Amino acid sequence: MRQPQAIYKSLVKSYPDADCELDFESPFQLLVATVLSAQCTDKRINAVTPKLFKKFGTPKKLASADIHQVEEIIRSLGLYRMKAQNIKALSQKLIHDFGGEVPSNIQDLITLPGVGRKTANVVLGHAFGIPGITVDTHFGRLSRRFGWSTSEDPTVVERDVAALIPEKEWTNLSQILIWHGRRVCHSRKPACGACPIARLCPSVGIGEMDKVKALALVKSDEDFR
Repeated sequence: MRQPQAIYKSLVKSYPDADCELDFESPFQLLVATVLSAQCTDKRINAVTPKLFKKFGTPKKLASADIHQVEEIIRSLGLYRMKAQNIKALSQKLIHDFGGEVPSNIQDLITLPGVGRKTANVVLGHAFGIPGITVDTHFGRLSRRFGWSTSEDPTVVERDVAALIPEKEWTNLSQILIWHGRRVCHSRKPACGACPIARLCPSVGIGEMDKVKALALVKSDEDFR
């Protein structure tokens, strides 16, 4: 295994502005946006949530919302009916069990409808500044390519990577790996010839090695905004 911290430090230099790409103004808005983001791009979520939050921007308002109105607003998102049910139900649980406030610990967060460890760690890291590892498809894929984990189980990947990287870096690490996975280290054809950590990566060569062709595969920040 190559030094995990060397890979991480190199990626930090490559993505100094990496941050959550979901737009939000409160822990509740981030929670809802993250639940909605399943199998959907952040860009699409950011196009939908302003209207949703203008009408139902607090747990109280969303908890009492007409489910059909919620569905209509988020109709362009995949699985919109299930997502509408989840965000209404989690709002009701926030009101009933947590005084209308988003809890700041993973044990309580994962009791909310539609919320698993991935969503909980996004909220903890970006809304509360509490370190957490967010194992989405990009993070899992890169962790295996880097040799940090061999598991397909997100919980196991989270545990494996947590043992390699200091806790204070977990949120930033998560965001940086997600950015790198979206922009360069793609699932089907990674842009190895344009990768800033090619010299450190044990999987270099599985993708396009020609620099010109690889650069054509790289996505820009504008693709996600």
